[in-house]
Amino acid sequence: MTSQCSSRKPMRVLITGAAGQIGYAIVAMAANGDMLGQDQPVILHLLDIEPAKQALQGVKMELMDAAYPLLVDVVATTDLQEACSGVEVAVMVGGFPRKAGMERKDVMAKNVSIYASQARALEQHASKDVKILVIANPANTNALMLKEHAPSIPPENITAMTRLDHNRALSQIAVRAGTHVTNVSNVIIWGNHSSTQYPDVNHGTADGRPIRQVLAADSEWLDKEFVDVVQQRGAAVIKARGLSSAMSAAASACDHVHDWLNGTAPGKWVSMGVYSDGSYGQPAGLIYSFPVTCQHGKWKIVQGLEIDERSAAKLKASADELVEERELALQCIKETAAAAAQ
Repeated sequence: MTSQCSSRKPMRVLITGAAGQIGYAIVAMAANGDMLGQDQPVILHLLDIEPAKQALQGVKMELMDAAYPLLVDVVATTDLQEACSGVEVAVMVGGFPRKAGMERKDVMAKNVSIYASQARALEQHASKDVKILVIANPANTNALMLKEHAPSIPPENITAMTRLDHNRALSQIAVRAGTHVTNVSNVIIWGNHSSTQYPDVNHGTADGRPIRQVLAADSEWLDKEFVDVVQQRGAAVIKARGLSSAMSAAASACDHVHDWLNGTAPGKWVSMGVYSDGSYGQPAGLIYSFPVTCQHGKWKIVQGLEIDERSAAKLKASADELVEERELALQCIKETAAAAAQ
């Protein structure tokens, strides 16, 4: 497979869990240019577990059959080293889901193990400047554990996805304000990709005016129902379709990577789970969602926003949960190391 539509060197993009629902949606969008840009050829590296090997080959067949002009080649494999070899972007969709009867610690231990092995493979075989987006839950802590096991990868290159929450917030505001979603900007998702996240509209605009002004008659809705809807939207989707968010998660993953690599629009920011430097009083060393701008493949936390007392309490609550998750994950690492030493 070769691309004749661009003279640019193809970029290699890894998508783990590629035979699953989200992976299946992402690969099509990435091949279509939604992730890297409409003039950037791509070589897709698709990874999944051995039981999904046949389905993974089916995904590769469909990608080829679709004849995407930007798609140069597809590597479909269950081998971690082959999957990570030379990749410049890694989208980590695969993870161990929580099943009935499982304790939170059991799920954390499974994912710590998965992300430890994937981190080592990326560190050894990916591009030295690989940009990593973690989607599998608990996304923020999975990203942090990946960082712990890949010390040579710059911390700023490891992110978690809160763009789906960000996009959900934009959509809810647009519907309430009676405008198009592209006319809403600068909402913020603070904290963890969980029910403790804080969807913040205090600095956002709709049709060029502050959201709080546009929806002045809806202050109670903004403070309560809007926050609840965004926090619980994933559960609502599962209840409605019997399956978790896939299409919207895939589109948001493409938005995250696209803006990271190609830059955010002037005057606008997006939400990304990034390595905290202590901004806004949140603990350093967590993967925490902040408002960021992006330029030349680098993100920067937006500074100087006023945080009222109510909002500050919500930022802290999400940080407290992330600290708890981090301690649980580190405990799992210690227990695994101790068991291996016996």
